[in-house]
Amino acid sequence: MNQTSTQATSQAVRIAIVSASWHRDIVAQGTDAMKAELARSTELPSEVDHFEVPGAFEIPLHAQRLARSGRYAAILTCGLIVNGGIYRHEFVTSAVIDGLMRVQLDTDVPVFSAVLTPRDFHDHAEHQAFFHQHFVKKGEEAARTCVATLQSLASLPGMAVPQALAA
Repeated sequence: MNQTSTQATSQAVRIAIVSASWHRDIVAQGTDAMKAELARSTELPSEVDHFEVPGAFEIPLHAQRLARSGRYAAILTCGLIVNGGIYRHEFVTSAVIDGLMRVQLDTDVPVFSAVLTPRDFHDHAEHQAFFHQHFVKKGEEAARTCVATLQSLASLPGMAVPQALAA
């Protein structure tokens, strides 16, 4: 498991990113976009730790352990599940997304998914170029959703508010 960290202010909330290394060249576009969007956020200073796992199927367990650690205000996930013709990728997708929802409901730590399952993906130049750009967009969207959700949760009555949101 690789871990990289992006530092912000001392009052920052800590956010984890868990990404799959399968199709790393495409998935990295999403994780890089997440990090960049979080760094641009003036509403929510953050420190980001990035963890890489072999494939999308491994993401929920890592997200669960990170959520249970108590170190993270939120977890962002990123992966690409493709129809390889060997097994039903719909089953893998369902297991991953259901697992991520269970993690957030069981731990009370919000989990955001940019684990994508295109209907048709072929490993040729046109699809590579399209999905490189698409993952940038989805990474930015997931990071903005993370910031907005953390702000919304902090506004709920009786909730513990991370210092970075208490201003």
